[in-house]
Amino acid sequence: MPDAPSETMRKLLRGADEIIPQHELEVKLASGKPLEVKAGFDPTAPDLHLGHTVLINKLRQFQTMGHNVTFLIGDFTGLIGDPTGKSATRPPLTEAEIKQNAITYKEQVFKILDPNLTKVRFNSEWMSQMTSADMIRLAAQHTVARMLERDDFSKRYSAQQSIAIHEFLYPLVQGYDSVALESDIELGGTDQKFNLLVGREMQRAYGKSQQAILTVPILEGLDGVQKMSKSLGNYIGITDAPNDMFGKLMSVSDELMWRYFELLSFRSMTEIKAFQQQIADGSNPRDIKFLLCEEIITRFHSAKAADNAKRDFIQRFQKNAIPDDMQEITIVIGEGIPIGTLLKETQLCASSSEGMRMVQQGAVKINGEKVSDPKAHIKQSAAFVLQVGKRKFARIIPG
Repeated sequence: MPDAPSETMRKLLRGADEIIPQHELEVKLASGKPLEVKAGFDPTAPDLHLGHTVLINKLRQFQTMGHNVTFLIGDFTGLIGDPTGKSATRPPLTEAEIKQNAITYKEQVFKILDPNLTKVRFNSEWMSQMTSADMIRLAAQHTVARMLERDDFSKRYSAQQSIAIHEFLYPLVQGYDSVALESDIELGGTDQKFNLLVGREMQRAYGKSQQAILTVPILEGLDGVQKMSKSLGNYIGITDAPNDMFGKLMSVSDELMWRYFELLSFRSMTEIKAFQQQIADGSNPRDIKFLLCEEIITRFHSAKAADNAKRDFIQRFQKNAIPDDMQEITIVIGEGIPIGTLLKETQLCASSSEGMRMVQQGAVKINGEKVSDPKAHIKQSAAFVLQVGKRKFARIIPG
């Protein structure tokens, strides 16, 4: 019977999806030496969101345990464009875009990591020094057959969709980062598992000790379906204004709230389970969700900002007596739905024309904000509260 995991391993396993191989990580941790822990981020967008922080929080956990953390900015891999999960070749960013995004990444990551204990590196430091012969040697460490084992490449190949040669270089370059940094542990999302394993292979090929891998789950966005992404509009940015953060977090479904607690909160699982029991015993989920909002906003802004955001939310929403048991309706929003049609389909108004009249009368609100244009097309991608007058409410889930 295998040994029970140590207290350190129990902490690391919370919010982790998989450790490969776990026994190797346990041996590394048992050595008592500070380990080299890395995670890479391509600066593909100027802002980090809460989905990114699932991984950064885990880096912070290693940091508090006394290990050496490297926050690697993939300015070179950003020029290639990460093909992970893509059904078509991803257009690479320009050097100017990458440099600007990298600046904001460095500013934002220290909202979580200790700047005095964090090494920030750029993979152009070593990749730009590689000669053509070096790149050929790197490419020789992997086969096309192995590359096609990767799920997204395999699907595109089977569907006869093009795969550019440079896309095969991406996992090789990411893998070589582990060689250059001599990492003991690399962290990444579950969608990065193939690339992380390539890192182990590259280290072996270059005569280095192999890293252990820790993957973390992909955090669902506000829609509760697709991963949090700025391009999908279902994200909460860590630089969002406190009121916006509070409103977005409160729009998360009661079921998804527990996922956010597990992956984003620093509270113990014992405390979180106690919250679940409170709700089972009849407590209002809204009050528990308030605690999540306050914790997240305090982390990225301040306790005062969290308190003010809560007070504003209560004034805007609870003053209007939003019922706890309001109906929840899934509506296909698509590229946008006319406000009149939306009001009719939710049965908050008898017809589209009546809905438009209610808008003209100033009686229609979305998340407490008045809708003023009767011809408006609603393009929300995250759940929202639709209100007509003082007594009609529906929580809309974009389908």
